Amino acid sequence: MNSHGGREHPPAAAPTADELAPGVEIELDIGPVAHGGHCVARHDGRVIFVRLALPGERALVRITEARPGSFCRGEAIAVRSADPRRVDAPCSHFGPGGCGGCDFQHAAPALQRELKGAVVAEQLRRLAGLDIPVEVEALPGGEFGWRSRVRWALDPDGRIGPRAVRSHRVVPISERQPCLIATPEITAAVDVLDVPPWVRRAAPRPPRASRAKGPERRGGRRAAASALPEVLLARAADGAVTPTWPGRGAPESPVLTEHAAGQDFVVAADGFWQPHRAAADVLADAVAEALTGIDLAGRVVWDLYGGVGLFTAVLADAVGPDGAVVCVESDERAAALAADNLAGHPGVGVRAADVRTVLPELDPDVAAVVLDPPRSGAGPGVCADIAARRPDVIVYVACDPAALARDTAALLAGGYRLAGLRAFDTFPQTHHVECVARFVPASS
Repeated sequence: MNSHGGREHPPAAAPTADELAPGVEIELDIGPVAHGGHCVARHDGRVIFVRLALPGERALVRITEARPGSFCRGEAIAVRSADPRRVDAPCSHFGPGGCGGCDFQHAAPALQRELKGAVVAEQLRRLAGLDIPVEVEALPGGEFGWRSRVRWALDPDGRIGPRAVRSHRVVPISERQPCLIATPEITAAVDVLDVPPWVRRAAPRPPRASRAKGPERRGGRRAAASALPEVLLARAADGAVTPTWPGRGAPESPVLTEHAAGQDFVVAADGFWQPHRAAADVLADAVAEALTGIDLAGRVVWDLYGGVGLFTAVLADAVGPDGAVVCVESDERAAALAADNLAGHPGVGVRAADVRTVLPELDPDVAAVVLDPPRSGAGPGVCADIAARRPDVIVYVACDPAALARDTAALLAGGYRLAGLRAFDTFPQTHHVECVARFVPASS
C-alpha cells in the first residue's frame, strides 16, 4: 500500500516530456518547494508542479494537468523515498483529488513553517535581490481548529463545503466528516444551516454519459464556479457563527464584534478580518514592535488599506492625543465601521477612497506609514509615492510573498532598506503565510 492508502503501481517505461498528459503516472525526484503549495520536479526538461510531495522525496506522480509546450501539474500518489518529517494527514478530505483548502497536512508543523520560510526567502531573493533567512513563527492555539472564517460552496445536491483541488466539485463538510482547520462551531453550523429561499441553486448536472465531450468552453472554469452559490460562515469572538449568502437580492450582511489590540472591533460578517483566531492580536503586536525606536508622538501617520481600523488603533496609541492618523479604506462599509470603531481615538480620520487616488491629497509630512494591501500588493506606483514622502518608517503587512518581494524592490528603489522582517504561520496546513516588514530610509 502507498502512503495515501492506494495500491502500489507496477513500474512502467517512463514517458517522454511530450507524452505527459492527465492520467499519466511517472516516478520523479522532488525538488524545492515553490510558491503555491507544491514542489518543483523536472522530467526530460519539463517542469512539473507536484502537490502532496516534499523536497528530496522520490514519488510516483499522477499528472493532473499538462499545458502544451509548458509546465504540468501532478499529485504524488505513492512515496518511494519519504522525508522523515512526513506525517499521515489526519483529515479524511486530504489527498489526491481531495479538498483544495490545505496543502501541507502531510508535513510536520515545523517542516511546514520551514517550507513557508523558504518560499518567502526565495521570492525576496528572486524579485528583490535580497538574500536573507526567514523564520516563520507559530501562532498560539495549535495547527487545527483555528479558522474562524470560511467561504464554501453549495452544490446541486445540497452539500456545503470547500471545493476539491483545482475543481468546482464540492467536498461536503459535516460533523461526521469535519473540516479540521475550521473551528468546531463552523463545522457544527453546516449540519443545521438553512438555505434562504432567495438563493438561486445550481442546476443538477446531467448524467456523465449525456455530457458533451471536450472542455466546457462557455466561460470556462469561472462560469462553473459562479454557478454554485456560496456561503460565508464567520465565527465571532463569542463563538456564534453567522452565515452570509452573497448574491443578487441578498440582504446586507450583519455585523460581528471581534476583539484585538485591547479593544472591540465591529466588522461585517462578510468583511475582512483575519481568519486565524490569534492573528489579529499577533499582527497588531508585530506592527507596534516595528514602530519602536521612532518618536511618533504628536505627528502625522497613515494606515493604508486600513479595513475596520485594527492597525489604525495601534497607530493612534503611538501618536497620542496630539497626533493625527489617516486611515484609508476603499470599501465604504468597512470605512464606515472603522470610523465607528475608532471614535474613541482623538485625531483619527477615515477616508473611504482608493489608496492610489487619495495619496496626492494627503499631508506630505508623514512620519510613519502602515500598509496592509490585498493579495496583489500595493504596486510600484503606490510604493514610489510613499517613499517620495520620506516617512521615518514604513511597515508593510503582506499576505503574499511574491507581492511583498515586488513591492520591496520598489521601496528599495525609492531609497529605503529592509530593516526587519517577521513571518507568521497564520494559515497552518496551507501554503499561506503573513509577513510584517519594516523599512527605513537607506541612509539611516
